[in-house]
Amino acid sequence: MAETKGRKTAGRGRMEMRKGPPAREPQVPLPPYFNISPDAALAELEAPLTTAGFAEIARSCAQGREDLAARGLDAEGRRSLRLFSTWEITRYLIPVATAHFRRVLKANPDLPQGISETEGGAKWFTLDEVLRLRAHFAAEGSKAKEYRPYRPAGLPAKLVAVANFKGGVGKTSTAAHLAMSAALDGYRVLVIDLDSQGSMTSIFGGRVADEWGTVFPLLARHYAAHLQAENRVRVARGDPPVPMDETLTEAQKIRAGDLIAKTHWPNIDLIGAQLNLYWAEFQIPVWRMQGRSWKLWDALTDVLAEDGVLDRYDVIFLDTPPALGYLTINGLAAADILLVPLGASFLEFDSTGRFFDMLHSTFRSIEEGENIAARALGREELAFEWDAVRAVLTRYDGAQQAEMAALMQAYMGRTMAPERQDFTALIGQAGEQVNGIYEADYRDFNRDTYIRGRETFDATYAAFKRLLLGIWRREELAAADAAE
Repeated sequence: MAETKGRKTAGRGRMEMRKGPPAREPQVPLPPYFNISPDAALAELEAPLTTAGFAEIARSCAQGREDLAARGLDAEGRRSLRLFSTWEITRYLIPVATAHFRRVLKANPDLPQGISETEGGAKWFTLDEVLRLRAHFAAEGSKAKEYRPYRPAGLPAKLVAVANFKGGVGKTSTAAHLAMSAALDGYRVLVIDLDSQGSMTSIFGGRVADEWGTVFPLLARHYAAHLQAENRVRVARGDPPVPMDETLTEAQKIRAGDLIAKTHWPNIDLIGAQLNLYWAEFQIPVWRMQGRSWKLWDALTDVLAEDGVLDRYDVIFLDTPPALGYLTINGLAAADILLVPLGASFLEFDSTGRFFDMLHSTFRSIEEGENIAARALGREELAFEWDAVRAVLTRYDGAQQAEMAALMQAYMGRTMAPERQDFTALIGQAGEQVNGIYEADYRDFNRDTYIRGRETFDATYAAFKRLLLGIWRREELAAADAAE
């Protein structure tokens, strides 16, 4: 019995050991929004901001913008385009073997010979020199090779609007890189910045003092011409004319050529923008109320044609504001090709769908309003038309967004370009240096990184160029048929 008790006692001892104090669970830190002291939060808070505070923030940002933009300036405070090496020229710009390229230079000492940073080192050329070399190869080289890009004679420049009312989709960077691609390909390019934020203007080193250096006076001139025509009708029927204010009078003196500025790219010109351009969004509806028959959507197209701009360039890129206002409507109505950048996410897909819905509502409303009068007067009805419309995927990450991109492609079909603009290390590093990727010196990167980074933008440009050439060819054939 005692033995049994002993075993029981031992058993109880073992049970007591198992019933010891429970092990402590590790402390999990609370989320950062718990236990915030109101007094500590008050101590961190600055004084309330007044209207003057916005000016101070703007001044700080302006100083930062100037400092960052200065990274791309030369010793004389001007932006300059980098040089291009023999390797880069023969790989990307002029389709000849490197050895043949060198033989041609040696046989033609009057051609640009480039410069070497070291004795016997690689030769480097300005883009101006590359364009001269391309012209030589086009005149003297094989006719089977594309030394100069296809451009039918007698047809006007093609206008390309890059638009979306959702910000942050890569709209301006897409427009800028396509403009640079086209310039490297040999086209004469004009960039028109319709966005009062002026990001495109900054990319190309433009400086615009006020709204009189933007497209604003061109739109004002178009309205002034309309008002004068209306006043002639009023006077003919015995009514007093509507007076023209000083803005309209001054705008009549300005031509597009007065606004076009050279950039650091020899074959890219710019009509820039700055904050005061936003005033157009308030002024245009005033003119529209005063002259209801004024076709404001034709303003940009008409003045560019009247001033001969469409004959001076091959491609004109229009960077629009991230809103469907009057400036955007002018850009979209003027465009032959509409590109809509967006990311591969539900929110951007949803927003872009609404953007297309708003485009439909806006332009259908204009057509219906105009065509009531057109039918009554027996005139041709208004119908807007675009040669091509494409959605372009930007900032694409194949590892994370492939499924979403495939779904978007399935829903949008041919409207979405199958080429996807990857976000690579080259793009990020070039952006930090306030450069487009084509302005970046490949020696600042691993060469494979540079090649991969270029590939995604080269593919985007190739898709755009197929659209451009197809449209020009269609028009060229139509013109030939009409002439028979």
